[in-house]
Amino acid sequence: MLSLAWPHVLSWRCRRQLLHRPTPDPLAVVRALAGVQAQVASAAEQAVAARQPVPDPASVRAAVAAKRLVKTWAARGTLHLLDVAEAPAHLALLAAARTWERPSWQQTFVTAGQLEKISAAAWEALDGTVLSRAELTTAIVEHAGDPDLDRHLRSGWGTVLKPLAWQGLLVYGPADGGTVTFTRPDTFLPGWAGLPSAADAARVVIPAYLGAFGPASSATFDQWLIRGQSRKAMLRGWFKALLADGVLTEVEVDGERLFARTADLDSLAAADPAGFGEVRLLPAFDQFVLGPGTADTRVVPPGRRPEISRTAGWISPVVAHRGRVAGTWDRTDGEVTVNLFPEHGEVPATSLRDEIARVSTS
Repeated sequence: MLSLAWPHVLSWRCRRQLLHRPTPDPLAVVRALAGVQAQVASAAEQAVAARQPVPDPASVRAAVAAKRLVKTWAARGTLHLLDVAEAPAHLALLAAARTWERPSWQQTFVTAGQLEKISAAAWEALDGTVLSRAELTTAIVEHAGDPDLDRHLRSGWGTVLKPLAWQGLLVYGPADGGTVTFTRPDTFLPGWAGLPSAADAARVVIPAYLGAFGPASSATFDQWLIRGQSRKAMLRGWFKALLADGVLTEVEVDGERLFARTADLDSLAAADPAGFGEVRLLPAFDQFVLGPGTADTRVVPPGRRPEISRTAGWISPVVAHRGRVAGTWDRTDGEVTVNLFPEHGEVPATSLRDEIARVSTS
């Protein structure tokens, strides 16, 4: 069994997450990160720009317009940008948990029967067209003949629409000014073949996750995917099958047994334990912290989590150095303010100045 130390792993992750800025292609960045959270659209654009040689936030909008990237509810029920080719696998794994069938969900939102009516109505209403949330809500309520659905469908959080997204029944459509729109992926996105089985989806999503945030445990993966709500027997089965097929290998990181992609073993072993020495200013909701999770004290310093994971689900912009969070930063009226964590140790001043200049003008 390959034995590693966390400095090796954190150094390796920096390059896997493209912090060395090897490509301007937004699709390559999104694929490398197994999706980019897009609850705040500008944060998604900045997450990609932070990994491009020259920041180009407009390239993300262009990739969405070209239907190379799609926006939909994905990991942890949050909006993400996903590679159109890989999106069906991500959605299929989320759908496999069937969270909307749980009594607690139905008691809080809608019943299984109501959700079935919503799904059928949305599928019909969105056939070959794009509708705003208000237009879609009106169409669903009329089709279902259930006025009680209106208040659930108009919720800004979109909770009742998430199961439809996970089942591949709807995605976000083109932006219409400030108005959110929805459409059907099969009539909107080229080459959409529907959702694969959960087992086939796991063969795409688990290696994609470990390729950016591994080595990791199955529990850490499940927290990233759906806040630990996957069916446990199914989760174990996915990892067991990937181990049996040689796609994954167990490794030891400072005494902890974790999963890594077999294809990554050589590069993990060769990673420089001194770490990626450049400073990076990463935006709010960046995968650098969302991938391993803000509770991971190897990435987020102990005691600093409240400064990173804030009220109302806000994830702060962070200073990344040597694979760890070295502080936070903010920009107000073009002025960048950095708050470094003393316990992290020295941060290269020249690299930090360069990053401040970069984000000040991007």
